Amino acid sequence: MNSLIDLARTIPAPEPRLTVAYTPITLPMAARTHLELRLTAPAEGDGLPIVLLSHGGGPSKYLPSKDGYAPLAQFWAERGFAVIQPTHGNSPVAGLPRDAPGAPYFWRERASEMMAILDQLDEVERQAPAVAGRLDHRRIAAAGHSFGGFTVGLLLGAQLQGESFADRRISAGVLLAAPGRGGRDLTAENAARFPFFDVDFSHLSTRSLVVCGADDNPHFTSRGAEWHADAFHDSPGAEALVTLYGVGHGLGGIAGLDAKETETEAPDSLEATRRLSLAWLRTALGVEAGAWVSAVNSLDGPAGKLAHVTLVADA
Repeated sequence: MNSLIDLARTIPAPEPRLTVAYTPITLPMAARTHLELRLTAPAEGDGLPIVLLSHGGGPSKYLPSKDGYAPLAQFWAERGFAVIQPTHGNSPVAGLPRDAPGAPYFWRERASEMMAILDQLDEVERQAPAVAGRLDHRRIAAAGHSFGGFTVGLLLGAQLQGESFADRRISAGVLLAAPGRGGRDLTAENAARFPFFDVDFSHLSTRSLVVCGADDNPHFTSRGAEWHADAFHDSPGAEALVTLYGVGHGLGGIAGLDAKETETEAPDSLEATRRLSLAWLRTALGVEAGAWVSAVNSLDGPAGKLAHVTLVADA
């Protein structure tokens, strides 16, 4: 029970279930230090769909790691998903050395880390005895916030200078306040600083949900909040765009409550983000066919003050 939630209660979602969590799970990586993960999953039930959650590169020391994004990861896990969170190479707390090749952003390494998790799911289960044998390796989604959205976009099929990073083991994606087009869409300074943002979304064919904050003010570009919706407009796989009113890059608090990343702490908007993304995942991974439609329809009521959904047919 959360007494801070009001309008978002009308967006349907299953009741929470008891979860278990394992951290740190460690996986070997070639020619570098091991990769640390957190796994959060329902305490009971079999055939659990998997969500890989890629953190952003925000200003906090610890939230950009396996220890961040609890408001999102815990919500999904309590409602039926096994959520796996890596600590990416660019993490300040447990990432790669600042003088390692690819520093400081390690954008290639981030994609490789997500693929390494999928390569070693059996090892993940071995280190998480209460979950062993209960994960469905055929139903996998990837979700990412901010720089994590960039990482996930590559795995879903976005290309950089003709190079593909797509992993077809991933059948659905959620891009949360992800970067938009790079190159000339950025300021000159940021185009030089982030040449790897110049991705081609036209190859992103994996079915995806794009989520943006209406008040997001990205400093990379002068285009404003709509920059974060580029993947929806350019990707053949993007099926819907969720726009959250009254919040910016933190989408109400998905990275952490009372955190530097959360420029606007908005419990109702956070709940709308969680419930709408959950409904999308439940439908996309075959848990409940009608979950997404029911969630969208609920925005015709009071929750419509929190968010708007644009479908491809309406764009």
